[in-house]
Amino acid sequence: MAPIIELRALTKQFGKGKETVTAVDAVSLAIDPGETVCLVGESGCGKSTTGRMVAGLLAPTAGEILFEGRSITKLDSTAFRRYRQAVQIIHQDPYSSLNPTQTVRQIITAPLLHHKKVKNQAGSESRALELLEVVDLTPARDIIDKYPHQLSGGQRQRVAVARALTLEPKFIVADEAVSMVDVSIRVSILTMLTRLKQEFDVTFLFITHDLALAKYFAWNGRITVMYLGRIVEDGPTQRLVSDPRHPYTQALLAAVPEADPELAHHKRQIELRSAEIPSLLNLPSGCTFHPRCPYSVDGQCNVRRPPLEAIAEGGRVACPVRQAERVTLLVT
Repeated sequence: MAPIIELRALTKQFGKGKETVTAVDAVSLAIDPGETVCLVGESGCGKSTTGRMVAGLLAPTAGEILFEGRSITKLDSTAFRRYRQAVQIIHQDPYSSLNPTQTVRQIITAPLLHHKKVKNQAGSESRALELLEVVDLTPARDIIDKYPHQLSGGQRQRVAVARALTLEPKFIVADEAVSMVDVSIRVSILTMLTRLKQEFDVTFLFITHDLALAKYFAWNGRITVMYLGRIVEDGPTQRLVSDPRHPYTQALLAAVPEADPELAHHKRQIELRSAEIPSLLNLPSGCTFHPRCPYSVDGQCNVRRPPLEAIAEGGRVACPVRQAERVTLLVT
C-alpha cells in the first residue's frame, strides 16, 4: 500500500543570510492510509512547521511532499485544490483559529457552500447540525447560532474539528489540538478524535509536546520524535515506549509523571548533561543532542551527524553509539 503522505528530505528555512534558521532539516517520513502518527518533541523542534507544510500552508525550502504518490509542487491548480480539501488542519488555539465575528453556523456552512458540498443554504444548515452532533456538541441547535466567545475552550475546539470535517478529508493534521483545553476534557476530545478516525476513515498526524498524550492517542499507531528540526527516533508506539533507543526519547519518557508511587520509584531515569536547548542560530556540530547527552562520545558524536537507520524491532533511530552498546550487551 502506497503512503497517503510521504515527506522526502523536507526542509524549511526562515530568514536570510547569516540569520537563516533551519526549522525543519531533511525530514523523511511516510504515513500509510488509516495510520495514526504522533509527532513529538519540545517547543521549537519544528513539529508544527512540519505539520503546516503537510497541510499546504507553508511552502518547503527544499525536499518534497507527496500526496498519494504525487508531489504536491507538481500538481495543477485543480489537483492542488483537491489536495488542500483532502488534507485539513486543526490548530492549537481554537479561539484564534475561528473568526470571532462569525457564528458557528457561518463557520461551518462557509466551506460547505464554497466547495459545493451541499446544494443550497438549507442543505448546508442540515449538514452543519449533523457535524455538530458528530463532534458531541448537543443539542446542536443550541450551539449553531453562538459566537466563539460564547463557547468554552472545549466547545470551540470541537467546532474547529467539525469545520475540518466539512470537506470530507482523508488526512488531518492535529497541531497540539488539546493543549489549550482543560485537562479534565482532554481525554474526551481524544476519544472523540479516535472515534472520528474510524467513522470517517481519516489518517491522523497528531502533533504534541506531551509524550503521555501521544502514547494514549497512538497506542496502536506510531510515534516520531523530533529534536531541533530532525527526526531522532521513529517506531511503533508500544515498542518505542517500552524500549526507547535514543537518549532524547528516554529523557522525554522519564519526564512523564507516574501516578503510581511504586512505578515512579522504579522508573528508569536519565540525567542529561545540560537542560539548555541549543539555539537554532548556533546549532552544535555532529549530533545536535550531544551537548546534553550522557552517552556522548568525543570525536564521534560531536563530529558526525548520525544517520536515521532502521532497526530490526521496528522503526528508525539516529544514535549509533547506543545501538552499538545494545549489540555488545546482546552478544555478551
